[in-house]
Amino acid sequence: MKKIYKNIIIATFSVGLIGCNKFLDREPLSNITPQQYFNTESDLAAYTITYYNFPTHGGYNIGIFKDDNGTDNQATTNANVAWVKGQWHVPKGTEGYDFGNIRAINYFLAEVTPKIEAGKITGTPANINHYLGEAYFLRAYEYFDRLQSYGDYPIVKTVLPDNEDELIEASKRRPRNEVARFILQDLDKAISLLKSSPVEGKNRISKEVAQLFRSRVALFEGTWLKYHKGTAQVPGGMGWPGTKVSYLSGFSINIDSEINYFLTEAMASAKVVADAFPLVANDHNTTGTAVFSNPYFKMYGDNSQSGYSEVLFWRQYSADKSVGHYTNGFLTGGANSGYTRGFVDAFLMKNGLPIYASGSGYQGDADLTTVKVDRDERLQLFMRVPGDYLAVTQQDNSYPNIINSVTERKAVTGYNVKKGLNGDAKYLTDAVLTEAGCIVFRAAEAYLNYIEACYVKNNSLDGDADRYWKALRARAGVSENYNATIAATDLTKENDWAVYSAGQKVDATLYNIRRERRCEFIAEGIRNNDLRRWRAMDQLRNYQIEGMNLWTSMYDKPTYKNNNGTSKLVALPAASPNISAKTLSVYIRPYQIIQQNNLYYNGITWTKAHYLSPIGFENFLRTSKGGNVATSVIYQNPGWPVQADGIPTE
Repeated sequence: MKKIYKNIIIATFSVGLIGCNKFLDREPLSNITPQQYFNTESDLAAYTITYYNFPTHGGYNIGIFKDDNGTDNQATTNANVAWVKGQWHVPKGTEGYDFGNIRAINYFLAEVTPKIEAGKITGTPANINHYLGEAYFLRAYEYFDRLQSYGDYPIVKTVLPDNEDELIEASKRRPRNEVARFILQDLDKAISLLKSSPVEGKNRISKEVAQLFRSRVALFEGTWLKYHKGTAQVPGGMGWPGTKVSYLSGFSINIDSEINYFLTEAMASAKVVADAFPLVANDHNTTGTAVFSNPYFKMYGDNSQSGYSEVLFWRQYSADKSVGHYTNGFLTGGANSGYTRGFVDAFLMKNGLPIYASGSGYQGDADLTTVKVDRDERLQLFMRVPGDYLAVTQQDNSYPNIINSVTERKAVTGYNVKKGLNGDAKYLTDAVLTEAGCIVFRAAEAYLNYIEACYVKNNSLDGDADRYWKALRARAGVSENYNATIAATDLTKENDWAVYSAGQKVDATLYNIRRERRCEFIAEGIRNNDLRRWRAMDQLRNYQIEGMNLWTSMYDKPTYKNNNGTSKLVALPAASPNISAKTLSVYIRPYQIIQQNNLYYNGITWTKAHYLSPIGFENFLRTSKGGNVATSVIYQNPGWPVQADGIPTE
């Protein structure tokens, strides 16, 4: 079992590309009775790690660094279906709204807890308790996934019998604030049982990971309730569908009290982590081969991330065990992704001024080589431009391949992702498995969570928030004087969806807190849920995603010329266009390259129903009597019909 356990640490972390899961060599769990299993700490360790369902690298792409695609941060070739009404449909099946992993974890808790209490599990008590704590954490993680997608959700704590009436009864949805409180309760149990970091080289969940995740959950729910207050997306709001079911007839909520509770909890949990884990240092080397030895840059592409103070939890890969990914190889090209103009413009100058402010020193975007000059070092480090190195032995002076016919290689916006490059030349090709680790949780989030929760709750920043904000800015090479940034901010000049909540501009301080979060989490897959909880898309009407400034001067670069000197760039009204026309904008518009049969040509217009996902039609059938969905105990999310393949009604 010891050998099996070591192998599954690497091999069974979900979302892997290639696996060698020795645990699968054992008798299937479905064939093993509790009497045969759950008798040693190794049994517990092997079971819980199979439910590590975290976003990590895998596949022929740039791994988690693509996960902001489909937001105002990053763009991919295919537009987000949520951006145009009628393109996102009610699933026919049960997609997403399932209880598979929840049931498996409930089974573990039901079998293991009495065995622990009876002293029937052999091993070190601290380890045994730790794996029990993992189970509580994992159930909380599964529930948070449902909370983000669906809001209200059934709370199921036990393994249910195969009895239709009991299953239907258990399918009744609970208001989202109750679900969030349940998640925090599970995390409290996890924190009381888990060991402190580092656990297994930070490849397993720890007490501090649970604290950080607790702050994430609480901040999400507190801000969701605040910005969606009074709408159908919040319990008790106008049009909330929970009022239509009799089993919630006695429900009541003090929404302001709930908001205050969750924000208070977010601050408390975030502070525990932020005070214990310092940020990894930035040596401020942002150019040449020196970036590959800069700890702040290297942290994201290192093969071993256990030694970085900021990293709380990461996934390890091993080519020897055929467990790897091709992230590095795809980072050397366009990777069917790219930062948006709106995102790049959000990064401050090193002096702390927005690019449009008088005296900022901004050199403009007519060429990629000037865009990053004297900017926030997060932009300098994590966006690739001509002259940057792909590895310590290879410099790339070419301009981005914005017209590559191979989709996986295309630079969609021209602003290429650089975060996660390893620096070892052997990983430059996608024919070689990359072994760079993947960060799952890092302490900087605690700093950001505290700052935001503090300001939203108190409308001011306390000493801790001030200290955390200055630490983040100093690490980014930006002036620590955030008040000067706030004073220089003109919200009418900010091309950022998060300027808004509920269709109204927020104040400059809150916006700059959101800006800090946006820039710190560059290419880490956080943006979509932030925009949703802030209700930051109500105002979108025919919004155009843009990329680099191509048509001022860069169109004339050799990269975009044929051998005979003619341009490779073809735009409408010419046939077979491969780039958006200069007449539309000097900036690349990836969704205006073609016009015919292009639903996204006129830009993004938000549909309010899209803040929550639709519940699949099969779920209504399974929780009804005689197949009559009108008798189902489940209610559909606001604006969505109870109809397979249906589209929002509002």
